[in-house]
Amino acid sequence: MSKNTEPQTHSISSRQRCPQANGLENLAPLVSSVEETPDPIPTTIKGTIPAWINGSFLRNGPGKFEFGKDRYTHWFDGMAMMHRFHICNGNVTYSSRFLQSDSYVRNSEKNRIVVSEFGTLAMPDPCKNIFARFFSRFQIPKATDNASVNFVKYKGDYYVSTETNYMRRVDPQSLETKEKVDWSQYIAVNSATAHPHYDREGATYNMGNSYGKSGFFYNIIRVPPPEEKAEAQDSADLNGAKVICSIRAAEPRKPSYYHSFVMSENYIVFIEQPLKLDLLKFMLYRIQGKSFHKIMTWEPQNETIFHLVNRHTGKESEVRYRAAPMFTLHQINAFEDNGFLVMDMCCGDDGEVIGDFTLENIRRGLGEEMDKFYNSLCRNLPRRYVLPLNVDEQTPLDQNLVTLHNYKATVERKVDASELHDDELLQYGGLEFPQINYDQYNGRPYRYFYSCGFGHVFSDSLLKMDVHTKELKVWRYPGLYPSEPVFVASPKATEEDDGVVLSVIITPREEKSTFLLVLDAKTFTELGRAEVPVNIPYGTHGVFNEMG
Repeated sequence: MSKNTEPQTHSISSRQRCPQANGLENLAPLVSSVEETPDPIPTTIKGTIPAWINGSFLRNGPGKFEFGKDRYTHWFDGMAMMHRFHICNGNVTYSSRFLQSDSYVRNSEKNRIVVSEFGTLAMPDPCKNIFARFFSRFQIPKATDNASVNFVKYKGDYYVSTETNYMRRVDPQSLETKEKVDWSQYIAVNSATAHPHYDREGATYNMGNSYGKSGFFYNIIRVPPPEEKAEAQDSADLNGAKVICSIRAAEPRKPSYYHSFVMSENYIVFIEQPLKLDLLKFMLYRIQGKSFHKIMTWEPQNETIFHLVNRHTGKESEVRYRAAPMFTLHQINAFEDNGFLVMDMCCGDDGEVIGDFTLENIRRGLGEEMDKFYNSLCRNLPRRYVLPLNVDEQTPLDQNLVTLHNYKATVERKVDASELHDDELLQYGGLEFPQINYDQYNGRPYRYFYSCGFGHVFSDSLLKMDVHTKELKVWRYPGLYPSEPVFVASPKATEEDDGVVLSVIITPREEKSTFLLVLDAKTFTELGRAEVPVNIPYGTHGVFNEMG
């Protein structure tokens, strides 16, 4: 059964609604290889770092873009580098280490790229004879363990993760690389996202793919909380992990790509979007000499499908909620309200954007070439979708099913979206990397989220959005490029935004001018910064570890 609403009413795309850029600066220094800093070094404090902040801000992202004469093609391909800003009693130290993945170690030993990544295909060993090199093209490359996307947590242990079946357990204090973990040794999945969700009982939820003779499936994974009386052991533990629901792909030969998923207190929603993975090309891409990002296609002739699953029973709803084609990487939050599921997420109208982030594009010269690339990119904007939970075959298809006060999204024959912003946001190029007060408000009604504005190819502002009033607060300075903001609640918080927002600021204009920025989350004004004389490339995601 399908419940549908009218398509979105936007007559022009999100990219066309945002101002065109002119005279953008060169970002090449932000995607240049750097050296690691394994031993903690002091920082210079300007302003005040609140004394109550006690822990480590952990960041992940690519940090090495070549081995010998071989160069990576795509930004995602760079070798994972972990960063740690340790904050205690108003002081901050910094350290970093390359993840000692099999990919990193093998590439280092050979001084060339021998493991294929998302956008870079490893070439056959030049030392092999011509026949061995030819036949090596018919071997499907093993998945990489270059886990450069995020820090994630299972049963109290930290791991770094990418989107293959491999993770690496790490020490969040020393940044030491520990054992490689293969999801397929625990459950029948071939991959998992780097954006799990956590419930208040300590369980972790994620999603992963599986495929075989019976088709292609999107699987919801649950890893139980750590056992209270279990003896502490220095080894990976995913025991008890299980697949609680398997969702069959609408097109088994062209399943959807996804980066994350939605979770409220009682539901998980998988978003089957029209950004497709061509499995036939996947099987042939080694022979064709094409990298993984070449098999992704944006197919806007297909709708977006929301699959609703009860988080406690694993039962999938018979209702298929359909929406106009859209592209999403990151969800903001989701919550239930009087028989409706409200989902907020960053959405775009063009899913081609992932393949565009090649290092050649990011390193374009300042001026016209960089402007042209940026102006061609999709802009993601915050949207709200509202799903009625109490629908069945008797529910009329021609009536608006959304009766909540102050919700403009409608559900008739499809799920339509309402905008979660005013036009003011457009001047900042839309937004991405959304974060909330996760511990207290994930899966619950909330008011604020924090994100990066994208007035350049990489984020050039920090934003605080009030979803009730759509009011924006902004931190933005020319030449400064902030990382994903992470909220840390104050120990005596009484309101949702009592706390600070942490972000690492880098610049292409001056060598070794990185600093950790600390903003008052309520006023969005600077409290202090910790300057560190190192270069840090533009990264992906991070977390705050209160136990650090």
